[in-house]
Amino acid sequence: MKVEKGVRIVVSGGASGLGRAVVERFAAAQARVVVLDLNEAAGRSLADTWGASLKFVCTDVTAEPSVDAAVRSAHDWLGGIDAVVNCAGIAPARRVLAKDGLMTTADYTRVIQINLIGTFCMCRAAADVMQHNTPDANGQRGVIINTASIAAFDGQIGQAAYSASKAGIVGMTLPLAREFARIGVRVMTIAPGLFRTPLFDTLPAKAVADLEASTPFPKRLGNPPEFAALVAHIIENPMLNGETIRLDGALRM
Repeated sequence: MKVEKGVRIVVSGGASGLGRAVVERFAAAQARVVVLDLNEAAGRSLADTWGASLKFVCTDVTAEPSVDAAVRSAHDWLGGIDAVVNCAGIAPARRVLAKDGLMTTADYTRVIQINLIGTFCMCRAAADVMQHNTPDANGQRGVIINTASIAAFDGQIGQAAYSASKAGIVGMTLPLAREFARIGVRVMTIAPGLFRTPLFDTLPAKAVADLEASTPFPKRLGNPPEFAALVAHIIENPMLNGETIRLDGALRM
């Protein structure tokens, strides 16, 4: 499947960061894109920018009815869904034994709910509609791409909840790929390293420079279009299935 005019793609968390880069790459290729996000202002701004080729649907990935309704809306507007890219997530940093008290189970649960359960909720809804697509020459009916993090493998202090949520995404990649093989739907995950997203805009310049220096090569933060380029390649390469790809410049934290 080529990322080109007419391809039908849904991107969760597509209004900012890595998700936005994916949306912009596909929209520039004249694909038809539906953006799912809670940020209405950013989502509608994207829709205004790209016009008739892009639709925004306000979506809460932690709420199954919201996800199911959004995917149905996307399916109806696009006339089918060829690929779903899941980028919705949060990256809070908090120690379990913090100076201001213990991390609460509510804090932990919120991260799991958004990052892991939200991704699963999108996967189930996507596979449900993709199974009815007409298969291509390879028997493929669709592609699902999830976003984990190198924190799934190299979690740092303060990332107990975040690392667990991303490790869960990595852990369900192969089982989902094996299950969905029957319907011709591939499942892949990308585990990015340090990428220049809005999160880094809040950090001091020295902190950013130190993080850049920790990456072996290239010695800088990743750029979101590089993430989008890997997403495009995964969609176009039918042999990529059931795997997590680290995109991190050889960084081991």
